[in-house]
Amino acid sequence: MDTTADGCPVEVYRLLPPAGEAEIVHRVAPAGAAVLDLGSGTGRIAHRLIELGHPVTAVDDSAEMLAHVRGAERVRARIEDLGLRRRFPVVLLASHLVNQPDSHALLATVARHLADDGVAVIEWHPPSWFDTVAEGGGHLGEVLVSLTGVVRDGPLLSATVRYQARGRSWEQPFTTRRLSEPELRARLAEAGLRFSRWCTPDHRWFAANRAKVAHSPQPGYGM
Repeated sequence: MDTTADGCPVEVYRLLPPAGEAEIVHRVAPAGAAVLDLGSGTGRIAHRLIELGHPVTAVDDSAEMLAHVRGAERVRARIEDLGLRRRFPVVLLASHLVNQPDSHALLATVARHLADDGVAVIEWHPPSWFDTVAEGGGHLGEVLVSLTGVVRDGPLLSATVRYQARGRSWEQPFTTRRLSEPELRARLAEAGLRFSRWCTPDHRWFAANRAKVAHSPQPGYGM
């Protein structure tokens, strides 16, 4: 089974079905707006966005993942290093990447590529997830996904996710960081973004905009 540099199993990601993510973006985005999909993987969300009428630029650092993306502009790059020298009306950061122990560079990329009047659509693990997550699992399509070895260490949570499909299995350890809502807003602000609104009732998806820069009054005007 092909795997990416960070160990993601390409075949498993091809088998995982969409879970309504594209529809969340579509409800927030202007009709037909172009979407920059950061960490697109095999195109699970991108393909549905294209069906909904959105041109997509798919970014991933894995050539193996991008080889399965259809109908989108494909860019191979690490999210943190991306510099397309153009900005988009919609930037998508899914897969809870904002909860990485250090997501500052990821959010800086979002801000760098977001149009002045654009919207960033971001998925995260809200604090309630950290309070309730437990070992166990269930099916996503034909893939059995289970979580084991959950360990909490202050704001950090480490565990191993196991995928099983078509007689094969694969494990990936991960560490994610709990962020309170004030911490999330502060992290956004550091990147030049500001929280806008929740996109789903469970607060797992939210929208953000570019922060407005306050201009100092010019001498002789309102002084």
